[in-house]
Amino acid sequence: MRFVIQVVSEANVKIEGQIRGSIGKGFMVLIGVGQGDDEKIADKMVSKLLGLRIFPDENGKTNLSLSDVDGELLLISQFTLYADCRKGNRPSFINAGAPDEAERLYEYIVSKCREQIPKVGTGEFGAEMQVSLVNEGPFTIILDSDVMMG
Repeated sequence: MRFVIQVVSEANVKIEGQIRGSIGKGFMVLIGVGQGDDEKIADKMVSKLLGLRIFPDENGKTNLSLSDVDGELLLISQFTLYADCRKGNRPSFINAGAPDEAERLYEYIVSKCREQIPKVGTGEFGAEMQVSLVNEGPFTIILDSDVMMG
């Protein structure tokens, strides 16, 4: 499982020209589900995501978590995080999770985040989406379950 986390002052996702989800200060997270991912991995990834202390404190040090700053989440499914570009110029997505299982785990992650964060916006699994954001810092972190748990 892979999360690309961007600290944002605002973000939104549109589907067919209509805003589907929007947030203010928080994290915009692209979520990729890989072959063999399950709830146990999702739980660890969500725990790490929500525990990250990457917002500045009163001294400018990255020391505050999403909940410390009343932050919000925008969660977007993104199977292309599993693009394999090692051979040729056309990416392979063979390592991405099967769509039905990936959608189930994406919805599971959304529900787990909503248990702890009051405002969680989403896109729509499998839809063509336009994501807009203002990345603060810029501050972007990649969480990869293979690295975290491997």
